[in-house]
Parts: sequence; C-alpha cells; structure tokens
Amino acid sequence: MPLTRDQITKRAARELQDGFYVNLGIGMPTLVANHVPTGMQVWLQSENGLLGMGRFPYDDEVDADLINAGKQTVTAVPGASYFDGATSFAMIRGGHVDMAILGAMEISEAGDIANWMVPGKMVKGVGGAMDLVAGVKRVVVTMEHTTKKGGPKIIPMCTLPLTGKDCIDMIITDLCVMHRRERDGVKRFEVTEIAPDVTRDQIEQATSAQFWWSPDLKIVDV
Repeated sequence: MPLTRDQITKRAARELQDGFYVNLGIGMPTLVANHVPTGMQVWLQSENGLLGMGRFPYDDEVDADLINAGKQTVTAVPGASYFDGATSFAMIRGGHVDMAILGAMEISEAGDIANWMVPGKMVKGVGGAMDLVAGVKRVVVTMEHTTKKGGPKIIPMCTLPLTGKDCIDMIITDLCVMHRRERDGVKRFEVTEIAPDVTRDQIEQATSAQFWWSPDLKIVDV
C-alpha cells in the first residue's frame, strides 16, 4: 500500500543527524517534528523567527502566540530562541541551515522545483522557499507522488513558476524514495526504496520524468 503522510514524514526524519539545523516547509513537512529520533538533538528552524521548534502541542499545551511559518501552533524545546525575520533569513542565506524538508507541486527530472504558486488561487508571493533551495546545504521533498487528479508531479519539465533550479537532492513520496544521482555525467533521480506492495509498474505509470532504478532496491522501512 502507498505510504501515509505520517509514514512519509517518519521516513524523512531518518535523514536527520544529531546537531543538524533543519527548516521544515509548510504542510506535510511540519509533521517531521513529531518523528525526531529519541536522543537526537536537532534544531528545527521556522522562518518566521523560531529556532528550536518541537512537536505539535496537545490541547492543554497550546500557546496561540507560538506558531510556525504556516500559522500552526507548535511547541519549543529547551534552549529555543526567538528572533526577527532578517535574522532568520540571514541564517538561511548564509548557509547555516543543514537541511530543508519541503513540499512540492512539481519536480522536474533536472531537479527543479515548483512549490509556491497554487494554480487558480491568489498567492501573495514566493515566501521563503526560494531562499531555502538556494541557501540550504541539502533539500529533501516530501509529497504525494501524483496530483489529486492522478497526474504525475515528477515530470520532464516544470510547468508552474519555478522556486529553484537543479536543487533537489531527495524525494520521498507515498510510492517511493528517490535520490538525485549521477551516472556517466548524467544526473537523474534514482528510485532506491519502494513502498510495501507498490509495484514498479505503478511508479513508472505515475512518473513521466526519466529516472533510474537502483540495483539495490529496498522496501521502505517505516
């Protein structure tokens, strides 16, 4: 069966390392905060001015003034700090954030990402995603493999306005895990893990971009 949103973000949390500074994008990526491995210290950064974001609060822990960039209430871990937007973006643009985990509406086979303009909806601007994909050391995307209508989201070329070019290192979807790899001077995404009971045919039919299959293909362990 395809992975749930919780399983996708649990798999993404396995990419975290002790001492990492990590930015979580709006939407599905925020769930990663609930899956930080026990005993690991990871500093989650929210671009609206919080370093040290914790898991989502229980009802009796909600503080209406403590929110993430998506305006969801969050918790803060011991040692957390608060700061203005200029300081937040200085961290990102200065290369001080180790990883960003973002959502996406389209990803091209060249590693481009489009994740800020929702077709047919009023959008105020690109937000911080453009800075993140340019300034962060590693970019991981968590998303459903296809659109709500069943169309592919991993495609030959993005049709929506780009957030960044050639910047995605890893994709984790409900169907598989893909890493950006290079073979003989050519860079493509390579499927390294596949969701339980999902077939290769399903992934090939749901993906219009060219990609490789890993010779060491594994089942996603969640």
